[in-house]
Amino acid sequence: MASEKQQALAYLFAQLRATEDHRIARQLENKIWCWWMQSGDDALDQTLMRGFVAMSEGALTEAIRLFTEVIETLPDFAEGWNKRATAYYLRGDYKASVDDIQKTLVLEPRHFGALSGWATICAHLGDDEGTLYALEKLLEIYPHQPSVVDEIRAIHRRLGR
Repeated sequence: MASEKQQALAYLFAQLRATEDHRIARQLENKIWCWWMQSGDDALDQTLMRGFVAMSEGALTEAIRLFTEVIETLPDFAEGWNKRATAYYLRGDYKASVDDIQKTLVLEPRHFGALSGWATICAHLGDDEGTLYALEKLLEIYPHQPSVVDEIRAIHRRLGR
């Protein structure tokens, strides 16, 4: 599955960079997320989904526990790290979130969700340089996001560039 997954993701990311149509970009984004959510192990995917449900219900400690279980079982599965980063962010533990975002990006450098999360945390902390870095990386991967372009311009203005 890893080879099939990598081939599918490479194709989808190439299409994402090439499209000018926002609707098509959103469809491609959704397809990428579907691939990212697949670990190759049905039981592990169920654990990930239970963590996602717990997180959406505000049970962040339980979500973190479940995502940690996913990470311990399959440490090279980027989405386990990304989901735990999101749960840490929602809990207000930005350092732990950024640590998991960094691990996500080591495993999947094109992870636009992790880059977006990193930019959000940097912005929340008032780190314009960090926000700008994350947003520019995000735009390289997923170029047709007007709100990201607008935010980059706003940061450049704030920084006097």
